[in-house]
Amino acid sequence: MRMNVSAGPAGVDLRPLSARSVVLSLLLGTHPPRLPVKDLLRLVEPFGVGGSALRAALSRMTAAGDLRRTDDAVYGLSDRLLARQRRQDEAVRPRTRAWHGDWEMLIVTATGRGPAERAELRTRLARLRLAELREGVWLRPANLARPLPGDVLDLTEPCTARPSRPAPELAAHLWPLTAWADTARALLAHEAEARRAPDRLTLFAAAVRHLLTDPVLPPQLLPADWPGDDLRTAYASYRAELGDPAE
Repeated sequence: MRMNVSAGPAGVDLRPLSARSVVLSLLLGTHPPRLPVKDLLRLVEPFGVGGSALRAALSRMTAAGDLRRTDDAVYGLSDRLLARQRRQDEAVRPRTRAWHGDWEMLIVTATGRGPAERAELRTRLARLRLAELREGVWLRPANLARPLPGDVLDLTEPCTARPSRPAPELAAHLWPLTAWADTARALLAHEAEARRAPDRLTLFAAAVRHLLTDPVLPPQLLPADWPGDDLRTAYASYRAELGDPAE
């Protein structure tokens, strides 16, 4: 079964998850993120993944560096995917602080970097929920309770700013807030239609990906009826419904 969520330009197409994606979704929601094969066999079955498909996926994922396998046939996430799990956990439960009007600004000062290095830094800054005002100038409201990584600080100059443009106008310029909200509402609307286990896993995997792009702005800078918290609540309820496979 294929469900399509359409919300205009912000629509998202929900395709059935592959065996690899099912395994990753389960491990990313497991703390600590490692499970023996016997548990994985039991857990993936409701999502339409058989034993041979699971073993093939585990072999490919281990070879690709997505997973680590221990001698007792326990599979866990690699360091790269552990970092993804931390980002996912933060997206579901972002740590914020009161906002008093200041903006966090990073000015890229590193020079002599190639295209791949520049692209990697842009990706990292976006993951830190900063937005690019112009080339090399990134900013966001200073309402996140999170440190900036040292290697990012080595490449940038951090500043505290008070832009002259009205804050709600600047936020709307930096982030596609209407499109983000439209997609979140479409995902929430389709939650009621997703009854089968594979459909619900697909839906909430898309919800987590969408939450990773939430700018987590102060409430006073968001459009009315912002659906971010509703989407987080729905995902938290789904995780409670699944339980933690490691327990």
